[in-house]
Amino acid sequence: EKVVVTVSDITRGWQRNDQVLPVLIETLNEAGIPDPNITILIVVGAHRLNTEGEFVELCGPEICHRIRVLNHDCWDTPNMVYLGKTSRGTEVSVNRLAVEADRLILTGGVIYHYMAGYGGGRKSILPGLSSIKTIRQNHLWALGPTLGSGSNPRAESGRTRGNEVHEDMMEIAGFVKPDFIVNTVPNLEGQIAGVFAGNWVSAWLDSVNLVNEIFGVAIKEEADIVIATAGGYPKDINLYQTGKTMDNAYYAMKKGGVAIILSECPDITEPREFFQWFEYPSFLEMEKGLRENFTIAGWVAFKQMECNNKGPFILLTKRENFDLIKNTRFTPASGIEEALKIAREKCGGKNPKITIMPQGANTFPILRKP
Repeated sequence: EKVVVTVSDITRGWQRNDQVLPVLIETLNEAGIPDPNITILIVVGAHRLNTEGEFVELCGPEICHRIRVLNHDCWDTPNMVYLGKTSRGTEVSVNRLAVEADRLILTGGVIYHYMAGYGGGRKSILPGLSSIKTIRQNHLWALGPTLGSGSNPRAESGRTRGNEVHEDMMEIAGFVKPDFIVNTVPNLEGQIAGVFAGNWVSAWLDSVNLVNEIFGVAIKEEADIVIATAGGYPKDINLYQTGKTMDNAYYAMKKGGVAIILSECPDITEPREFFQWFEYPSFLEMEKGLRENFTIAGWVAFKQMECNNKGPFILLTKRENFDLIKNTRFTPASGIEEALKIAREKCGGKNPKITIMPQGANTFPILRKP
């Protein structure tokens, strides 16, 4: 049999597939599947293609030496297979290798996701190995029903019931029918806290329960100042990925408060389209443009602006990033003292309530008023 194993891209390097893959490949070998019959597909979704060096970082040198590793390319229409439409009208086209394989195994990691509720599971299919058209049609459900309504409030971290993005993703994955899944859940130190293997639905649902236990953090009130870090590379690889930290900080911050986001952004210019969305003269014009030509980069920029509408966001980053940061209407800072000084001036008051989020990309604040 021919087997395709999916692996998330370099922006998900924290998933530690370099630890999972050797065990998985050995198990396949023992079941009679030789190395030449196995293909690892890096499911980049709409992100940039990964380099061979990043293949090694993701899979480990031994696996890359033994097993063929390829990028999924969402723009490569001839290598897509059309499978039909979901009940919401999404046209499902996915990677030909995945469809034509005798067995499809999904690997990945599960944390909160600020559009789909949670990562992992069906996200290896959509956006992972889907066409750009399919990705865009699904992700359009992240917006509200009419111009001016902003983002869809049901498309948020920790929510699946009634979340149209998630429900459409589940339908899309159902077209593909993955044979097996291996998903990991990290702990706060980035180590593997749990491994969930089996049916692509039930094993993923079990992993979600552990995510809630580890990363769902109850708060009694929203803060005047929120200090959040993405948790280091690759979660702060660029401003685009930093949006997840910004969104979580948004839920911890009161209206008119201030958020300080620590994000190095060594690859800040990726994806290149992202910064073009900040050229719109107003938030409403940005939303109009997004509805007319939905792109993932545009939605992330839109969500970041929506966060900024609740209260100012300060980006603590490398000084060479300052010009780009200013173009996004955020305030750059190069040190925590500078950032705190700006934050105190913006929020006013002598004794602001401060909340610190050392794992801002992963932890989701859940407001539970006494």
